[in-house]
Formats: sequence, structure tokens, C-alpha cells
Amino acid sequence: MLILDSGGVTRLSSRTKPALALIRSLVDEGLWPPIVPTMVLVESLRGDPARDANTNRFLKTCIIQPEVTPDMARRAAELRRRARTGSAVDALIVALAEPDGTVLTGDKADIEALAAHARGVSVELI
Repeated sequence: MLILDSGGVTRLSSRTKPALALIRSLVDEGLWPPIVPTMVLVESLRGDPARDANTNRFLKTCIIQPEVTPDMARRAAELRRRARTGSAVDALIVALAEPDGTVLTGDKADIEALAAHARGVSVELI
């Protein structure tokens, strides 16, 4: 399972040659479509339809995870406490990636610190 944080969404929605090549590679590896939690939308979108057009087009190719369960929220809080770093959104992304998922991020330090306390979560910088 592949999870995108806001950095992953922003970079992959950029429509650059490297972004398109990475998407093709992820499709070839069977890692597409990625999961994007709804809380990542708040960090990725600007609220302006014209400026958000590429991102919204990209998001149509993803699985949007609409809910955060109480258990997931508690797990994210535990990860954040143990890592002593990261935002609530980052912690929820890592909790969603458990077990054995991969987070594609633009902010490797905080996500890695959280993933160090998670079950089998790997982190890849985009």
C-alpha cells in the first residue's frame, strides 16, 4: 500500500517529466493508485479552483481515504508521543500506512521519526 502526504501529492501533481516518469514506474510496480487521506487535501489544496486544477486532476487517479477511525487517531497520537515530533497529519498518515505500507513524502525527517515506531512502515522521499 502506498500513502501520499501533501509533499507527495504536490510533487506528483506537478505534471513534470520526473513526476510522470515516477507515476509510470509506480503503475508498473503495481503500487498505483496511492491512498491520499482527506486531511492531506487541506495541506495540498489552496481553495482556488484555478490554482488547484492540476492537483484535483491528479487526485482523481488516487484513492481518497475519507475517514479517521477513533483507533487510528489513538494510534497516531501514540506514534506522535513516542517520536516526539511530527504534526497530527503526519502521524495519521503513518498510522494509516500500518502495517507494511510505504509513505511517499517530501518531508522525510518527521515521517521517518514517526515510522520508526510503526509496524513495518517504510518512507520514500520524492
